[in-house]
Amino acid sequence: MRKFYSVLLSLLVISLLATACSGSNSGSSGNSGGEKVLRVGATGQSYPNSYKEGDKLVGFDVEVIEKIADNLGYTVKWTNSDFSGLLGQLETGKIDTIANAVAVTSERKEKYAFTDAYSFAGITIVTHQDNDNINSLDDLKGKTVSGVLGSQNVKNLQKFDVNGEIDVRTYENRDGAQNDVLNKRVDGYVNAKASLLAEIKKNNLPLKFVGDPFHYEDIGFPFVKKDENNALIEQINAEIKKLREDGTLKELSIKYYGEDITTKAE
Repeated sequence: MRKFYSVLLSLLVISLLATACSGSNSGSSGNSGGEKVLRVGATGQSYPNSYKEGDKLVGFDVEVIEKIADNLGYTVKWTNSDFSGLLGQLETGKIDTIANAVAVTSERKEKYAFTDAYSFAGITIVTHQDNDNINSLDDLKGKTVSGVLGSQNVKNLQKFDVNGEIDVRTYENRDGAQNDVLNKRVDGYVNAKASLLAEIKKNNLPLKFVGDPFHYEDIGFPFVKKDENNALIEQINAEIKKLREDGTLKELSIKYYGEDITTKAE
């Protein structure tokens, strides 16, 4: 009888160990051994790229990456933060990529592996309609222009202003930068033309453009440079191509911007 109980006890221990090992793998997220999850960052404050309608995150970039992820069998897990915070989370591996009109630049390409461009941005400046003395970029010399901290728009403006004649004031998000030009606390606000057009139209803002865009750039999804990301980037590139060819990218662009920003300006 003692031998029988000894064998029974041994079998029970083995069964418990097997259950524990099995349990440690169940419910796991990520891209191996279970649900395929793509961790994506967005500010949630960047109309019409990524913004909130109630508790729901929506926007052009949001819909593009969600369609791509769905086609590839991934579930998107969203993280919202300010733009500089998103870059930090990307570098530390807390998110996989960012869907928030991230410009592809030579400086960023040294740190990140980008997908093909899914849209294109012309960078420009707006001022309050009451500013009759500001009608060209030259009129901004000695003036203050707002922009988002860490954004490529600010860096492009600083490169354009080679003699440092424009005072650039940075903010944590677009709302702060835009509100100060609306309230005449600064003389201008730098952003992508398409985003500004959409914002002006949506809220009937008393803003006007200061000349033509002074810079154009490609917009892509950034990933940390590592071998395991290469295959996913290729898959995303293939989906971007499909969405462009079947008209989905253009359709989403018209939906959010009122114009097609998915083809490069000549």
